[in-house]
Amino acid sequence: MELISENRSFGGSQKVFKHPSNTCGCEMTFAAYLPPQVEFGPVPVLWYLSGLSCTHENAMTKAGFQEHAAKHGLAVIFPDTSPRGAGVSDDESYDLGQGAGFYVNATRDPWKSHYRMYDYIVNELRSVVMSNLPVQDRHGITGHSMGGLGAITIAIRNADLFESLSAFAPIAHPTQSDWGRKQFSAYLGDDESTWAEYDATLLLQEHGWKGDLLVDQGSQDQFLDLLKPEALADMMARRRQPGQVRIQDGYDHSYFFVNSFAGDHVAWHAGRLN
Repeated sequence: MELISENRSFGGSQKVFKHPSNTCGCEMTFAAYLPPQVEFGPVPVLWYLSGLSCTHENAMTKAGFQEHAAKHGLAVIFPDTSPRGAGVSDDESYDLGQGAGFYVNATRDPWKSHYRMYDYIVNELRSVVMSNLPVQDRHGITGHSMGGLGAITIAIRNADLFESLSAFAPIAHPTQSDWGRKQFSAYLGDDESTWAEYDATLLLQEHGWKGDLLVDQGSQDQFLDLLKPEALADMMARRRQPGQVRIQDGYDHSYFFVNSFAGDHVAWHAGRLN
């Protein structure tokens, strides 16, 4: 693991690393914020998964998590959203290929040799973080848009690995959305029965979540028809799943929205991790 950059932030340290990934078959980059509390010992971890077209850097610089993480004593991990490099398959559109890994394990060519973001987050990067950074084996997970979908699906499928879960404007029902059907068809093939394990609403229907769930959604989000928050809210009501889907009046899909409620989400996770 190679340190690329390090900056002081709210008494802690914002670092960026790169490392060779056996899972993705390329070099991967991620960011890690370490709060000032690491001076006294390991701290819990909050994972933040970013959305379409993002890298590790977008949320690191725009989401405003550092101030709140320093206050509550949480490390924050910002992974990349896909494998990258000259030998990694890509597509001309922003919503497929590099920058659009959708946190799945691809099973079709030409994607399957590199696009294994599910295994990368759950297994490989988790091991890298645990082995090299001063963190406890107590994890929460959140994310925005495609990353919100990834956070919900990864947490529900690995409830033994995560203690807390939230999301910002997640792609809630991708098997019924153009943000999902296009990508799942490319990465996973035309057998739609294989798509369900990456659909937040369907996973919630089948398994539920062991704790409570916090979801924030902007009322003026320009992608509401693609995100389908009503599907997730309806499923939470039908399952009597503890939690909240909060419609935030006037907010859109941007990082201004994420930044506005970052403090709520960090406090939410800190209350369940500390």
